[in-house]
Formats: sequence, structure tokens, C-alpha cells
Amino acid sequence: MSNETAIFGAGCFWGVEAEFAKIAGVVATEVGYSGGTLRDPSYEDVCAGNTGHAEVVRVYYDQATVSYERLLTAFWQCHDPTTPNRQGPDRGSQYRSVVFCVSPEQLAAAQSSKAELNQSGRYQDPIATQIERASEFWRAEEYHQQYLARRGRDSCSM
Repeated sequence: MSNETAIFGAGCFWGVEAEFAKIAGVVATEVGYSGGTLRDPSYEDVCAGNTGHAEVVRVYYDQATVSYERLLTAFWQCHDPTTPNRQGPDRGSQYRSVVFCVSPEQLAAAQSSKAELNQSGRYQDPIATQIERASEFWRAEEYHQQYLARRGRDSCSM
């Protein structure tokens, strides 16, 4: 098995983590913070909106079972990528739509996928998702890990 990692931000990390955990070939997930300036931020720090971090999910996947492109498809489907700094009731740059790429290959695939989605006509508005090189990932507090799964739920929908 050859595991790879991918990092996605698409609003509240609880629901995003639950969506990725359903995909065959995803071997583990963890939620955290990335893209900001504060070292080792807390949930409260990030929620204040002053750190530059986004709530993200780090996905560990078996590339022999699931491709990065399949993960990108799941990412696009699990949120509205046309709304900058907002998903549902969550507002602020910490909830932005972002792909943090851990390799040049991921960067190229994410940019290509975004361009294809923009051209597809699926959305009236342009895709606002940021695509960046991965910066340091800070693991969120333990009570956030697999939050919905521990509550017997597989999504954020009520």
C-alpha cells in the first residue's frame, strides 16, 4: 500500500471530514488548521478569524485504490466552491474553500480540475476556491477528530 496525503478546506471541517471518510481508499482523516501565520493555533484562535488559517481536513489515501482526482471530485461536490469565505452559516476566511497541494502533481491536478469545473457550466458564478502549496498543518484538538462519526452521524445535515 502506498499512502499519500491531501489537504482540503471547505467550510466546517466536521462535515468535510465525514464526506472524505466515506470514500473507499481513504485510510484515515484528521482535521486541523492550515494556511495561516500563527504557530500551533487553537480552535478559538482560528475562529476569531485573525490567524489566516482555514479549517481543513488532511486525508490519507491509498493511491492504488483511489486517485487524487477522485478526491478532488468529492471536494467539489461537498460544498459550494463559488462562495468566498463562507459555507452555509459559517462566515470568515477560516471557512474558505481551499486546496493545499503537497506536490507539484497535486497543484497541476487541482488547477486543471478547477478550470474544468469553471468551464462546465455547473455553477453560474466563478469558482472562488484558492489553490495553494501546502503550508504547515496543525492538528486540531482531539475533541474535533472524527466528531460526527463519534456522534453516529455521517454528515452535517440535520
